[in-house]
Amino acid sequence: MNERSTWPTDKLTALRLGRPLVTEVVASRPGRRAFVDITPDRVMRDTQAAQEGWVRGDRSRGFRLEHWEYDADRIDGFDYDVGAVLVRAASAADESALAGVLALWGLRPDCFGYPWESDDPR
Repeated sequence: MNERSTWPTDKLTALRLGRPLVTEVVASRPGRRAFVDITPDRVMRDTQAAQEGWVRGDRSRGFRLEHWEYDADRIDGFDYDVGAVLVRAASAADESALAGVLALWGLRPDCFGYPWESDDPR
């Protein structure tokens, strides 16, 4: 794995445990804010583990990436989705494919953080 595709251990662990990550990116114009979300795929085994009270890690988990842009004035409100635009989306079958999508989109793994540490409204 090259330097560009190296994940911080805590973030890679979060993805493998099925937890989402997010980063803020440059918006298309002033008055807008944009975010890229990585959402790990969840399968029936994840649901079963949750019902049993534990979290299942999966090194071969797939991912969904979405780049959303929002009206900056609405981002903190109930109607954050009014005027929101899905800029692009992609699926990645595994961690290697995820690294490829991030490279294609010009993003580094170390830029991602936990949703609660961001202003991402989703």
